[in-house]
Amino acid sequence: MAQPPSPGQIQERLPEGTTIHGNIPYHNDTLQKHLLDIYIPSEAEKPVPLVVFIHGGGWISNDKYADMGYMPNTINAMLDNGMAIASIDYRFAQDAIFPGILQDCNKAVSFLYDHAGEYGLDTSNIGLMGFSAGGHLAALMGTSQNNEVEGLHVAGSYRPFRYQAVVDFYGPTDLVLLPGNEDEKSPEGILIGAAPLLRPDLAKAASPITYIDPEDPPFLIFHGEKDNIVSNKQSKLFSAWLDIHGVENELTIVADAPHFGTMYDVEEIRSRVIAFLNEHLK
Repeated sequence: MAQPPSPGQIQERLPEGTTIHGNIPYHNDTLQKHLLDIYIPSEAEKPVPLVVFIHGGGWISNDKYADMGYMPNTINAMLDNGMAIASIDYRFAQDAIFPGILQDCNKAVSFLYDHAGEYGLDTSNIGLMGFSAGGHLAALMGTSQNNEVEGLHVAGSYRPFRYQAVVDFYGPTDLVLLPGNEDEKSPEGILIGAAPLLRPDLAKAASPITYIDPEDPPFLIFHGEKDNIVSNKQSKLFSAWLDIHGVENELTIVADAPHFGTMYDVEEIRSRVIAFLNEHLK
């Protein structure tokens, strides 16, 4: 994966008047991976809907600027449509084996919920957007939030709100079907601390399909036709399970698209993302 862009590169592309609250600690410590950035649209009527942006990197790399680098038009379109964006960092799996990595993401959102008044955020309209490993984490958060699963949140940090929408870009959804399922040193093995096929119990606990029920938020899912890192069968399976449980979802297999890149920032995809978020977050 390419080198993530710098904060300056991200900021210079944003719509004029965007307010940036950078490197906010969300976990009452000094860890660099426990920081988030909030982008507030200019002249927005507060409180504003919030999209929590979760980066990819195989659970073991990248940062909160990474996927923003190749999605500038989508980022700007969300801001231009009056949505705030919170891009979060989290500890990598080698430092925070599951569920620790997910606890970080959930803690970041709990912080945003608790400080919504300070930043002008609408806690009744929170959505998620994730890419690759971040898509997996977003899908996990979206499906498990209403179940209040013990262990997925830092003690005392669960907040009883409902996610209104999830946009999942090519995220894994069933760990036992990933290609490294027999290798404890694969990204999915590092995530759970074991080869998924040897510890299907751990793989199940870390798989979004496990927590699907009829009360889950609507999902918009994109996956590349030629993704050779995460098979698009992961998203096909996830969409099928959502259908079985009666959860609103739409899956698009993007023609000729690989695992990530600017082909996901084109007008055809961007317009559908914005329409979906406008429908469910306002």
